[in-house]
Amino acid sequence: MIRALGAFGLGVARLTGALALVLARTTLNLPRLDRRELFRSIVLFGYRSLPLALMAATLIGSTVVLQAGVYAVKFGARLYTGWAAGYALTREFGPLLLGLVMAARIGARNAAELALLNVNGQIEGLRGISLDPFRILVAPRVVGSAIAITCLGSVTFLVAVCFEAVSSYFSLGLPLRVFFDSYQDMLRVGDLVGGLTKTLAFGLAIALVSTVAGLRAKGGAVGVGQAAASAVVLSCAAIFSLDLLLTPFLTRLFG
Repeated sequence: MIRALGAFGLGVARLTGALALVLARTTLNLPRLDRRELFRSIVLFGYRSLPLALMAATLIGSTVVLQAGVYAVKFGARLYTGWAAGYALTREFGPLLLGLVMAARIGARNAAELALLNVNGQIEGLRGISLDPFRILVAPRVVGSAIAITCLGSVTFLVAVCFEAVSSYFSLGLPLRVFFDSYQDMLRVGDLVGGLTKTLAFGLAIALVSTVAGLRAKGGAVGVGQAAASAVVLSCAAIFSLDLLLTPFLTRLFG
């Protein structure tokens, strides 16, 4: 039991150190990022993930409004469904569910690609010709995936709100004008900023965790698969941990 706890604690310490190291090296390389790789990463992780993000937006919007509508009708507050659904979407369910979906899509892909480059010796080959693989390859991927997930979050929130309004009309008989009036009158800028802050934090967590998982991969194809699986699991754990820490902080900050 003690040995298992010690091994677990040591593993957490090593992972935390690796995440901190990747974050520090990425920050130091920000002025010298390879712009071509950065743009490629944004397109790869952002634009090509847009169909999945839009699909998630439709499901998130419809699900949130159905859940919020049940309590709105129960307590005689049907006219405030727009605010309740919008608040739940932007501050909690939207960033959380999008983060989990992107952990499976972007996190797994980033980890698998870096793991493949690592086990095939291509990253070591860059060092052999006096090139910094972190500046050229790794740091642009971290920044690009974080930017991509944040931008996807903005698009997802917008589309999800539209589907919330449509779902409210068909499931609750709530006119679109009433939904958007409630949304506009009661939802504050701080709610939107809080949701985007969570999305950015989740995106950065996915980028860092998947990068560490890919760079630590060993053992050929088996190592690549293990890196992708570890990236998804650890990214989801990081998202839930960050959500637990950020929710009370953002509540005190924005109300």
